Amino acid sequence: MRTTGSREVYANPWVRVREDTVERADGSTGVYGVVEKPHFAIVLPAERDGFWLVEQFRHPLARRAWEFPQGTWTAGSDGTPQELARAELAEETGLRAGRLEHLGHLDLAPGLSTQEFDVWLATDLTPGPTAREVTEADMVAAFVTEAEFRAMVREGRLTDGPSVAAYALLLLARAR
Repeated sequence: MRTTGSREVYANPWVRVREDTVERADGSTGVYGVVEKPHFAIVLPAERDGFWLVEQFRHPLARRAWEFPQGTWTAGSDGTPQELARAELAEETGLRAGRLEHLGHLDLAPGLSTQEFDVWLATDLTPGPTAREVTEADMVAAFVTEAEFRAMVREGRLTDGPSVAAYALLLLARAR
């Protein structure tokens, strides 16, 4: 497939949407809507027999949602994927990781978006102050056992795809 044209349809500081005109291998043409978002980090803060999760209101879902701490750099900020993971963990939970292990790199929604993410396991945790953004003011952090985490996923109380994918990478890492 070959892109023959592209135009910006919408943009704000967090997302850009473009429409690409394409020519397929058979010569037919079409359009693709592409959502451009910066890459993010997701962190599995693990201790004892479980994990720290955060819950916050997610506007597109119009409800609160549980997930592992995750996020991207604010506009104008930059750093390595590991620095981003450490920053998001501290910002959302107040926890600092003595050890951070990279579990993998995944595409969020390759049929729709350019966004990718790195998955990190954080251990040797120490508490500290949070530094939540204004959009995270209602965020809460809670420790759940691994058995409770699994129950939350099974029962539909935790539906965040990246969090479930991150847990799958953890299970694969444990099986090595």
